[in-house]
Amino acid sequence: MAPPSVDLLTSESLDSAPVNPAKQNSIQNAAPRSFKPTDASANTLPGPLKLTKDSPILQYEHRDSTVPVGTEFPRGSIELVDLLNAPNRAELFRDLAALISQRGVVFFRAQHITAEQLIEATNELGVQSGKPKTSKLHIHPYTPIESALGDEILPITSNVREVPVTETKIINQLPPRKTNLFDIERRASSEWHTDITYEPIPSDYSALKIHTHTAGVGGDTLWASGYELYDRLSPRYRQLLDGLYALHDGYSLNEYNARYGYGIRNYRGAPENSGQDVSPIHPLIRTNPVTGWKSVFFNQLFVNRILGVSQAESKSIIEYLHRLVTDSPDLQVRYRWEQYPDDPEAHDVAIWDNRSSLHTAIDDFFEIGGTRIGDRAVSLGEKPYFDPNSKSRREDLGGKLWQGQPNHEKVLRELRGW
Repeated sequence: MAPPSVDLLTSESLDSAPVNPAKQNSIQNAAPRSFKPTDASANTLPGPLKLTKDSPILQYEHRDSTVPVGTEFPRGSIELVDLLNAPNRAELFRDLAALISQRGVVFFRAQHITAEQLIEATNELGVQSGKPKTSKLHIHPYTPIESALGDEILPITSNVREVPVTETKIINQLPPRKTNLFDIERRASSEWHTDITYEPIPSDYSALKIHTHTAGVGGDTLWASGYELYDRLSPRYRQLLDGLYALHDGYSLNEYNARYGYGIRNYRGAPENSGQDVSPIHPLIRTNPVTGWKSVFFNQLFVNRILGVSQAESKSIIEYLHRLVTDSPDLQVRYRWEQYPDDPEAHDVAIWDNRSSLHTAIDDFFEIGGTRIGDRAVSLGEKPYFDPNSKSRREDLGGKLWQGQPNHEKVLRELRGW
């Protein structure tokens, strides 16, 4: 079955879309994409990875956080550092990649892992799950060349004021942020996103270690399942979205970097992620090569236009998908970052699959003077693609699908007493 035609990249379909002028011509002249790339940017797996009850990674104590998303390895169950040093390292990381891709996000309590080891583990997940050889670790556009932490670690902090903070030592010297709670947008719902979708080659896996949490409470992170988001759509709506493309706009990065005297890094971890263009076109529904499942590949922070439909229809799709994420706690998981006074070197780690999940932080601790700081490493994956022959998560696992109203005419007759 051929993928839906992408003859939709035209000025007519864009009508009054807020597209960067430099991108307009390339969008209009873009050629239809093969539904599965076969070039150097393609994932190299021959097929989806499978987990069985005998898989080595599942022999460690673990529990699912919710039905559709999230799995947790409790304290004392597993150490990521031990996996890095294990003789069957490749097998363990291949299984772990499969688990993360199936569950969306996996949590590891009380880890003893350095920033360098976090980078190594994140990259190994991508390698063992078939990422292209040219895809390395992402170098964030914010990261200055002289960063003491290296190119591939981005500090995540709640204590950023009007300065470009990229060093943990600098972050720790900042005074607490003073925030007027009535003057800022504090809804976590407005910050739902997937990491670095403004790159032509976006991320497969991200890892975050929170090492400083002075408040001791608050600052939780939410994840949502892109698989379950797709399964919540009616069959007719899925047909509409299957094969559509979305414009992901990262030009706010240019504004930020210009404000603080930085330019966007010319090389950001893959040959395709080079130069100043940060507004790629990606499929709205994406097939995850590790699971073979369809996922909604969307986030309101970076997606500003659905191609192939009118501006009004694009706005409607964006608003509906965003509302479905924010209004559906049963496709989300909420994670509380713990601190361990009896072991100050132990820190929680979360690793998630950006191809099939969204996340947002909850900034609810500023009024008590809290600071939350962590290190994030991001692996780059393959060029996103949509395979119309791939299945949804529920289809593959035998779960109940959205059926809609089975017989509208019969229901109407009964209601009207015919």
